[in-house]
Amino acid sequence: MRIENGVRVFAGIMTLISALLAAVVSKWWLLLTAFIGVNLIQSAFTGFCPAAKVMKKLGLKE
Repeated sequence: MRIENGVRVFAGIMTLISALLAAVVSKWWLLLTAFIGVNLIQSAFTGFCPAAKVMKKLGLKE
């Protein structure tokens, strides 16, 4: 798996988890969804993505 695909999978999983937690536990979990969205937008403009750096260290291909 490539890093770009890994970031998408990770963002999708985290978004689904936060939506589930918002439905079951507390609406405050939607802040996690907002954080994920903001992080994706800023990484598109700056090229900096913390998740991509972690995945690179885990051995995913560029």
